[in-house]
Amino acid sequence: MALQKNSSSLLPLLLALQLLPWLTKTSALSYAKPGCPERCGNVTIPYPFGIGPNCYLDEWFSIECKNSISSYLIKLDLEVLEISLNGRYLRVNNPVTSPNCHINNNSSNNRNPNNSNSNLSINLTSSPFRFSEINNIFMATGINCNQTANLNGLFDSGITDCSSTCDSANNSTCTAEISILSGYRGEISPFVTFLQGYSVSLYPGNQTSCMNAFVVDKNKNSTDYYSAVQTYVPAVLNWVLHNITQLGLVPDNSYKISYSCLQGSFAYSSRFAKCDIVQNLQCVCNFPFAGNPYFSNGCVDTSTSNTGIINGAYAGLVGLLFLYIASGWWLYKVMKKRKENFFKRNGGFLLQHKLSSNDGSQKVKLFNSEELEKATDHYHEDRILGQGGQGTIYKGMLSDGRIIAVKKSKVVDEGQVEQFINEVVILSQIVHRNIVKLLGCCLETDVPLLIYEFIPNGTLSQHIHDPNMEFPLSWEMRFRIATEVAGALCYLHYAASIPIYHRDMKSTNILLDEKYKAKVSDFGTSTSIDVDNTHLTTRVQGTLGYLDPEYFQSSQFTDKSDVYSFGVVIVELLTGQKPISSTRTQESRSLVSYFMQSIEENCLLEILDPQILKEGRREEMIDVAHLARRCLNLNGKKRPTMKDVAVELEGIRMSHGSSTIHQHYEDVEYNATDLTEAWDVASTMTGTFSDSSIASTFEVQSLLNNKS
Repeated sequence: MALQKNSSSLLPLLLALQLLPWLTKTSALSYAKPGCPERCGNVTIPYPFGIGPNCYLDEWFSIECKNSISSYLIKLDLEVLEISLNGRYLRVNNPVTSPNCHINNNSSNNRNPNNSNSNLSINLTSSPFRFSEINNIFMATGINCNQTANLNGLFDSGITDCSSTCDSANNSTCTAEISILSGYRGEISPFVTFLQGYSVSLYPGNQTSCMNAFVVDKNKNSTDYYSAVQTYVPAVLNWVLHNITQLGLVPDNSYKISYSCLQGSFAYSSRFAKCDIVQNLQCVCNFPFAGNPYFSNGCVDTSTSNTGIINGAYAGLVGLLFLYIASGWWLYKVMKKRKENFFKRNGGFLLQHKLSSNDGSQKVKLFNSEELEKATDHYHEDRILGQGGQGTIYKGMLSDGRIIAVKKSKVVDEGQVEQFINEVVILSQIVHRNIVKLLGCCLETDVPLLIYEFIPNGTLSQHIHDPNMEFPLSWEMRFRIATEVAGALCYLHYAASIPIYHRDMKSTNILLDEKYKAKVSDFGTSTSIDVDNTHLTTRVQGTLGYLDPEYFQSSQFTDKSDVYSFGVVIVELLTGQKPISSTRTQESRSLVSYFMQSIEENCLLEILDPQILKEGRREEMIDVAHLARRCLNLNGKKRPTMKDVAVELEGIRMSHGSSTIHQHYEDVEYNATDLTEAWDVASTMTGTFSDSSIASTFEVQSLLNNKS
């Protein structure tokens, strides 16, 4: 899993490294003359503009880069915000005019220190720059509602006025489109008479307040200037060229200049570029050339470089595809090999052999790792049902919609692989309505995974001891659960292909399904097991409070050990108390001792759960209590078998306490001292049993918790 994730994360890096050589071969086209700065701050400086000697066409196009941030047209002292080569315009900061204003230049409210009392704009006469009538609008602020603000050209040579009248929505600001008549000037070079400068006047002229007027870029939000104190506003200037020889373009063999009297235009063309002179000079690079057509060798042949780039990109794409396929194939082979090694190490071939030779028996389903990863959302932490020292259990959903519990151990003992496989084969054959079904296993992972049916309603222990449970168990339900568990243990002892001893029967290993029917879990699957010719049993496992006292002398579990543990579960159902409790006296810390003493002292009813006492049926409870007393006999040989227990519980249910049951009341050996000594011995062995207790509780809670 980790290898797969790490390898996948390397793919983007490998792809980027594969592309890098081709990306570096793509050179950026230069728009400034060779050896000249191309940028000042955020502004690109293309020729005919330039920074420094021999970098610009003439002094009108000379740019000063102040503090490496701000660009200024030196001749006009205007800050440049943008220069467009193809659009032949530049955006500048245009000073605001303030006619009829008498403002002290030292005042903090001075809008325009340079033109505080002037109605004249910057003068573009004799320059190659003109205000753009298409990209600008005229705006006046601070005028009276009944007045008209007039925009006047500097000359009367065919340039008309444009005016704007206040509207009713804003009686202090007005705007207007700029409209200028076009005409011809000169005998050879016709051009449109652009706005070279302007003045502002009012009609009628009784203005008492200070008015601001300006030509501003129409693409900017004009509402920004309604009330704000403005000194400069952005405006668009067109730049024009009229003399092709100005550019000093070097002709080649295809160089040609022509003039059409009819069209009134010049034309220049070469293999690299062509220029048309109708209203002003406009040049473009011929395909496949690209770059700046306004200086020699500014147009670069991109066909060769494009071909190289295309070929390089194609080769890179092929390389990427090959790398991706090769990486995927390598990853597939590595993961497949790892799965094969895990499968072999975890006894997969042994399991396949046993399954092939075990005709007619229930088959174990071998799940693949991808199926379980998908079912558990790659073992996401939100899918965890429970955790313990032995491992983690996840909730999952198979593709067919079945809900499962996946048990993932933390470690595996390679020396116990054969026993583990025997366990899986035998337990998979168990089919009983009150036993959690082992659906199968997965041996393709680093540790074997066991897959069980999912039981939704938690453990019996939770329903008995958790005061927050919303659905308390009635006596009828408790008695039914005891009967179902007895039947399940009887099945394991007598009906399985090989007798199976549970070895850790307790209330946390009894699960409740959606109908609150009992499901016995964790029968021999939480630890390694020994296999002989007669039965299955655990090695050294158990839980304090449920452990057979005879185990402390013999160190062996028997079928009667399960009977003893089941007797403790019955006492839990009767009293609602935990098997070990620090709230009771030292002599009664063990629930078994407390229960036995109560029977000896004829005060059994005093320790029964008050909740079930309210339901009556006391005779039935007493009969069950005496059966539990027999199960807790210190002499294992005198305890009933699980078959006897199952039969007697069914008899109690049918007869509600017949005489055939009562005849066994006195057939019990009980010694409070022996029980106390057994408890003391167990207390010194907590290191031996605590891990088992934790693990078992966790394993149960895993199959069990109704957590999604």
